Amino acid sequence: MKIKLYIFFLLISTFVCAQQKRVTTSVDSTKVKIGAQINLTFKTTVDTLSKVAFPEGKLFGSLEVLESYPTDTIKENEKYQLIKKYGLTQFDSGKYTIPSLKVIINSKPFATDSVLVEILPVVVDTLKQHMYDIKDISTVPNDYSNWWIYLLILIGIAGIGYLIYYLIKKNRKPLEEEIVYASPIEKATAHLKSLEKKSLVERGEVKEYYSELTDIARTYIEEAIEIPAMESTTDELISAFKIAIVKKKLSLTEETIKNLEKVLKQADLVKFAKSKPLEFEIADDKIKIEKTIFKIHQSIPEEIEEDELEDNEANQAKILKRKKAKKRTIIIVSAIIVVFISLGIVVAVKGFDFLKDNILGHPTKELLEGEWVSSQYGNPAIKIETPKVLQRMDVSKMMGGQQSEMADMQMFGYGAMMDHFYIAIMTTKLKQEIKIELAQALEGSLKMMEANGAQNILVKQEEFSTKEGINGLRGFGTMNILDPITKKSRKAYYEVMFFGQEGGLQQVIVLHEEGDEVANEITERIMNSVEIAIIK
Repeated sequence: MKIKLYIFFLLISTFVCAQQKRVTTSVDSTKVKIGAQINLTFKTTVDTLSKVAFPEGKLFGSLEVLESYPTDTIKENEKYQLIKKYGLTQFDSGKYTIPSLKVIINSKPFATDSVLVEILPVVVDTLKQHMYDIKDISTVPNDYSNWWIYLLILIGIAGIGYLIYYLIKKNRKPLEEEIVYASPIEKATAHLKSLEKKSLVERGEVKEYYSELTDIARTYIEEAIEIPAMESTTDELISAFKIAIVKKKLSLTEETIKNLEKVLKQADLVKFAKSKPLEFEIADDKIKIEKTIFKIHQSIPEEIEEDELEDNEANQAKILKRKKAKKRTIIIVSAIIVVFISLGIVVAVKGFDFLKDNILGHPTKELLEGEWVSSQYGNPAIKIETPKVLQRMDVSKMMGGQQSEMADMQMFGYGAMMDHFYIAIMTTKLKQEIKIELAQALEGSLKMMEANGAQNILVKQEEFSTKEGINGLRGFGTMNILDPITKKSRKAYYEVMFFGQEGGLQQVIVLHEEGDEVANEITERIMNSVEIAIIK
């Protein structure tokens, strides 16, 4: 019986790729109301050096071009897929043809497919349309019941922020002034080497050179001998230095004291009297400062053996390193514990589903809370509200050699059977009036699901009517779906609606993972919105 073959093709539950053309043509809907926008899309795949020119103009046949959108480019291996969209409309009802247009690829024209669209009038029955008073302004209630959840999230974010700041700060390379020297002589030697690298004398900055040179000497004397060298004048420093030599029993000669005094006074002349020493004098003053610092260091009695000092410094470095590592570990472990405790509290109070939907993220919740689309698909059109626009599928291969028996066959869908959520709509209109048995259509649908990997199918069926009084058959139940690639099975819930109107068959399929409460809400909203647009 030919009708079984039609149902077989109609109820296929996976999408079939159309024969690839150089330029493919599609529209989001073939039936819209007056003034509504029809989105026309051209797609082509070219290499990276190709030049492509899409058609332009204010009219495509009898339809007005509202907007020509920028061309989208998607890279596919070594090629580019170009997607060009147009927004079209018409303000008179009737059937119109979007004509075949030319897309120029590398100076060669390629014709696009023509598409038949129908512009429907808006019928308003003023006798049945009720009039209502203007509603009062509604106030949105403030829900503070979950304030503690947001507080936990803020605490977690603050903790993570502090942890990142702490790790960056501790792992930051120390600046020069933050370097800790083991002894005053080591510090002075390092600063003298740094002063030499600055090449201040070569650049003519003699005043700055003497200022830094004497500061190095004064700092060393203050730290090594413990006299206020930085705040003292030259005369005050020399006097205090002589007293410290006697008091600390330093073995320094009079020549060393005079050399220090001579360099300090030379620096005073350079800084305050703008004196300009010769180059050999500058070099000689640097040598005097180096020798003075070295001789002071030699004259200071050693209280600790050098080996013991090195061992002590090494031990202190190890202790400091262990403390830093321990502190870092404590912070990381504490942050992890806080996060897990917070998540545990959320699960204990709100349940795991709340955690999954509101914190971890849920793919079907994004569909539910997104912007829904109300549209019409197929012929006769199925009016339906969906979370995404359903894409037209090419069914020419599915029809095989039976095209002559069918007046029209259209399929639209979103997703696939293995996805989180799957929607499919198919309509078939026959040339000859044949009575459609909806129960047989449901049976054929289940067999096609089995052919596409469904197992252990449980089904219930019931007759129902839409809000406008159109009778149909509803099938629903569960099944196991086997992934052909991973060979893993998951349990899914499905609903199918069938209508036999206008000498044809209309079908709506919704399928999602069993136990997904958010997906159940989506399914209910979709199925409650279904209507058949019968042309009277």
